[in-house]
Amino acid sequence: MKKSIYILCAVLSVACNNSEEKIASKEQVTQENSAIEILPSWNDSKTKEAIINYVKDVSNKDSKNFIPIADRIATFDNDGNLWAEQPAYFQLFFAIDRVKALASEHPEWQTTQPFQAVLEDDMTELMKQGEHGLIQLVMTTHAGNTVQEFEADVQAWIATAKHPTKNVTYDKLVYQPMLELLQYLRANDFKTYVVSGGGVDFMRAFVSDIYGIPSEQIIGSRIKTQFDYNDGNPVIKRLPALEFIDDKEGKPLNIQKIIGKKPIFASGNSDGDLQMLQWTASNSYKSFMLYLHHTDSVREWAYGRKSHIGRLDKGLDEANEKGWIVIDMEKDWKVIFPYEMNK
Repeated sequence: MKKSIYILCAVLSVACNNSEEKIASKEQVTQENSAIEILPSWNDSKTKEAIINYVKDVSNKDSKNFIPIADRIATFDNDGNLWAEQPAYFQLFFAIDRVKALASEHPEWQTTQPFQAVLEDDMTELMKQGEHGLIQLVMTTHAGNTVQEFEADVQAWIATAKHPTKNVTYDKLVYQPMLELLQYLRANDFKTYVVSGGGVDFMRAFVSDIYGIPSEQIIGSRIKTQFDYNDGNPVIKRLPALEFIDDKEGKPLNIQKIIGKKPIFASGNSDGDLQMLQWTASNSYKSFMLYLHHTDSVREWAYGRKSHIGRLDKGLDEANEKGWIVIDMEKDWKVIFPYEMNK
């Protein structure tokens, strides 16, 4: 079943009252931060050292590499980079669960593919439906409703649905070291964005609270939408058609369209993120390109060049060639998921 899913997814801050108080407060925070370990879930390695040295360099006004706060843009892929993505993208599991939840309203699905395959848990047959079948599945479960209705569906699902092998809700499968990296960057006046191939409304429904990133800084793939005045109660309807796929070259295109600035820091885990890292590397400012390599088969999953999900092949070659930083999950991270902190 896992192999079938692999192949299937291949298709697819308290203000002070006066300036003196503000200065004192900032000095106090600096002193407090100096006593706190930076990136505590990271092992002391060249990777951690490189990240810290870069941030200190570009945020130091006396450095030749100083970057103004307004230009400190950091972009992060989501699937496989901020949270897990195996044995299938979590949004696909949402789509499958939605089919099952809606099946009683659609008796015809019992004998109609690709829905029949989902209802019978027949991943082999679902795989045979190819790209067309997968798109049909996603469009049926992600459209035909308003943005508010879709958000409610996602929030209800993320609160209860559990991962098939980790047996925890999907929101528990975020990477603790990456949460710390996001916080560290923001503490140094970086503006963090999610730039993912996943559906933008799917992510906005719940990841803002997890990552500390507001919804307007979450960028992803989009389906077409339509405004309806709805007799004085305006709604935005979700239509069963793709508008933009935020993957590969789509990432720098969407970054330019929505953010309007090149990132100085970009992080991803697959070849689908390569163009985003290339775009970042072309910045006139000193930039930082970071790849996450999944090397831990015990605590997570080990995959890379030959994976049908999150393949890291061309990206790894370019990272090695150009001296980009590559996280070795097994060696660089003390823990992977937040719930491991309590063990």
